[in-house]
Amino acid sequence: MNNPETSLGRRNFIKLALVGGAVAAGAKALPKPARSGAEGSSPYRWGMVIDIEKCIGCGYCTMACKASNDVSPEIYWNKLFELDEIQGEKRYMTVPCQHCENAPCVDACPVKATYHRADGIVMMDYDRCIGCRYCEVACPYGARSFNWKEYVGENSLVPMWGTPDVERRPRGVVEKCSFCYQKIDRGLENGLMPGVDPEATPACVSVCPTGARVFGDLNDPTSPVSILLEKNHVTRLRDDLGTEPRVYYIHAHFNSENQEDITTEVCE
Repeated sequence: MNNPETSLGRRNFIKLALVGGAVAAGAKALPKPARSGAEGSSPYRWGMVIDIEKCIGCGYCTMACKASNDVSPEIYWNKLFELDEIQGEKRYMTVPCQHCENAPCVDACPVKATYHRADGIVMMDYDRCIGCRYCEVACPYGARSFNWKEYVGENSLVPMWGTPDVERRPRGVVEKCSFCYQKIDRGLENGLMPGVDPEATPACVSVCPTGARVFGDLNDPTSPVSILLEKNHVTRLRDDLGTEPRVYYIHAHFNSENQEDITTEVCE
């Protein structure tokens, strides 16, 4: 498997602008995303917290993501970056789709192939996507990948890291992290709670050996993510853009002393 790690120096990490803000593949057909758009209402608002202090760079999250979502070896929905040492310790950072409340990708899509579900997840309708890549250009987090060729053959990460429960995307579309919507929806239908029950939780969260990734309902003050947000100083990528990401980062060494190093340059 290709190594998902990407070197990311401390200054480049700061350029990502973690702006301080407290703030079973059997005979049955695999599910496609429901074309709900932002229509209707939902009692849930899903979010994720990633603790950089706990991340050990094992890459389990990237492999579980690829297995559960049947992602091509050449594409990463969840990217792992290696940071410079901080106080003598190596640090790592993972970046999935940020599922922004004000998502530039949604505004940029001319055919509404990318859209918000009622619960806030930013989705892709692969049947509608025309491959223009406007959404990929608009995303300030590099979270989207264009599928240049058809993915055929076996997935080498299956079944060790999971079993695909969505269909492979066709050639010529942009694809990305979906917060494993299929696990969330299936779990809720069976009385399970995402972020609490592993079967209903994004694969990257369930597989993390150190608990560096936590998922849950931002509307519920007793959910795992809400409790972490209440107890920790957290940051979000490019919070200055007003995109309102639903992925938060805990990083103890990012404080007022290095705020002056933050730049508003677009993430690359």
